[in-house]
Amino acid sequence: MVYKVETEIETDGRWIAEIPGLPGALAYGSTEKEAVASAQALALRVLADRIEEQKEPAETVTVSKRPNREPVAQLGQGYGG
Repeated sequence: MVYKVETEIETDGRWIAEIPGLPGALAYGSTEKEAVASAQALALRVLADRIEEQKEPAETVTVSKRPNREPVAQLGQGYGG
């Protein structure tokens, strides 16, 4: 499963990064890189909670900034790798 990160700059200069496929995975940062890193960390927490509560299958999950680019975060398959 692949989740894409969307970013944009706010009028006050802060960056916002959102993962539309994961409700609640939205983060701010003073730079685009910082916002994306925060959104990635939040996405991994959301997915870990879903797996723990058995609402999400334990499969490989990739979070990437743009299609056809190197993943920026990835969860392995199942528990224990």
